Amino acid sequence: MCGIVGYIGNSPVVETLLESLQALEYRGYDSAGVAVLNGEGVVIRKRPGKLKVLAEILRENPIDGKIGIGHTRWATHGEPTEINAHPHTDCTGSLAVVHNGIIENYAALKEMLSAKHHVFRSETDTEVIVHLIEELAKSYPIAEAFRLALKELHGSYAICLLSKQSPQRLFGARNGSPLIVGIGDQESFFASDVPAVLSHTRRIVYLNDKEVVELSSQGPHLFNLEGKKERLKISTVKWDVAAARKGGFPHFMLKEIHEQPSAIEQTLSGRLDATRGRVVFDRRLKSFLEGLSSRQRLVIIACGTAYHAALVGEYMLEEFARIPVDVDLASEFRYRGAMLDSNTTVLAITQSGETADTLAGIRMAKSQGAKVLSICNVVGSSIARESDAVFYTHAGPEIAVASTKAYTSQVTALALLTLYLASLRKRIDAQKRRSLVEGLAKLPQLVDQVLATEASIKAVSARYASCRNFYFLGRRYNYPTALEGALKLKEICPLIHAEGYAAGEMKHGPISLIRKGWPVVFIATHSPVYEKIISNIEEVRARQGDCLVVASESDTTIKRHADSLMTIPRTHEFFSPILAAIPLQLFAYYVADANGCDIDQPPNLAKSVTVE
Repeated sequence: MCGIVGYIGNSPVVETLLESLQALEYRGYDSAGVAVLNGEGVVIRKRPGKLKVLAEILRENPIDGKIGIGHTRWATHGEPTEINAHPHTDCTGSLAVVHNGIIENYAALKEMLSAKHHVFRSETDTEVIVHLIEELAKSYPIAEAFRLALKELHGSYAICLLSKQSPQRLFGARNGSPLIVGIGDQESFFASDVPAVLSHTRRIVYLNDKEVVELSSQGPHLFNLEGKKERLKISTVKWDVAAARKGGFPHFMLKEIHEQPSAIEQTLSGRLDATRGRVVFDRRLKSFLEGLSSRQRLVIIACGTAYHAALVGEYMLEEFARIPVDVDLASEFRYRGAMLDSNTTVLAITQSGETADTLAGIRMAKSQGAKVLSICNVVGSSIARESDAVFYTHAGPEIAVASTKAYTSQVTALALLTLYLASLRKRIDAQKRRSLVEGLAKLPQLVDQVLATEASIKAVSARYASCRNFYFLGRRYNYPTALEGALKLKEICPLIHAEGYAAGEMKHGPISLIRKGWPVVFIATHSPVYEKIISNIEEVRARQGDCLVVASESDTTIKRHADSLMTIPRTHEFFSPILAAIPLQLFAYYVADANGCDIDQPPNLAKSVTVE
């Protein structure tokens, strides 16, 4: 996820671009840049780091102009360096592009363009866009070259183009990544999100996928990819600036919960071959996994929420890929004298890529000859750089301290790895693999269905908002879900004590605390251990505990066992931890909100734990 802006009008362009980028810095903070068209041509300024670094450079070395584009980057291809920062230019320096999204076929396009003598400077997928437009502009007007280039791109994009050939227009388009148009008084804007333009206008055009815009100071003209003009639909935004930054949500956590369908889709993007019913990876990751398949042992290390994802991965990998897996808290792995060698692969799971204990763990592993794979969200982070191979989740920046979309993206990544390794090791037949691949492809849609039940989850939360102790119980794949549900609640509502357990462990101590009204959250979705969970529910009911149950929506008998019910679509148990996590995230959110908690920044917690 990156922030892109474009401006054409009568105000000083650099000031306007920086102001707009400041409102979008939450979307990316690895690097920033602007391109301005003036009498000197297309002038570029870009720097790694936060936006303030770019702002300082522009104060020292200003650029005049009335038309330009800008970008604040969340790296997906290529480390966060100046050369990889946007905007990117063509060979002639007369075109500049900023982009949000992932171009899945960039490698093939780059090879084709290199054969035609285009020179690439960066490691990004974005740079192929501007060279492709340059190549097509040799034969077509710039507006048509832009549209033709879009037809060649596979994947998601929001793009803004600045062209020396067309000094009175900006060009923009979207497919799968957000882009809006702002219409002001003798000025117009492109932006990834509404906050970037609210101080100038509340008149907004929300673009749909595969729509193309030609933007002048007088406003936008809208086209489809075939060049046919389409009708504009202008909306008036009524949010204030603070609310708009959160997309109209009261907290970033709630916004990020609702971003999970797109985050999961980004994690899956380019990694599913639906035609053949299989998982596909790029050459480097494929080569590493072929080596992993022949090694004798896999150790997964992680902290906090990522540790719970690791536990789900253990169930997946052992059941389907038949690989022996150990899961360690990274903070303990460093000190327990783990026995590692060249036949061991260590898989590190981390959102930030900077978690101190996990970083120390992979360094120790490498010192003992083990190979290291990481599942990470941040390109160019310390753990990503020090790993032998990286699986990037592409979930986008996560602002709230409590992790939501990073967790479900991590579990999605583990599902992809599991199916790939199971196929590689010939532990799964083609029919079963195809069925599970089809299930993965449907995950974003299923998550949307869970989010559609938010109102009923909020009502359940209101019933229990005054409680101060909770148990969360699950079995098999959803034992980690119980741990994650308890963690979410105590993370963001420090008034509450919550504990997660394997449901079978209740009789070994915790059940002694159950008394009338004590709330116990059960994950009782369709699975081979469903009857066992029902027995655990009845044990709590016999002691007058209150049973909140997350169940499959097709379960017609569960109501007689539950005091309160939250449902998810019925699916293979393999996918249930992803879907079951979402009602628990919403439950924690609404309980914390009812208690007036600081949800995005709970006391004593930090987003990335970079000290021991």
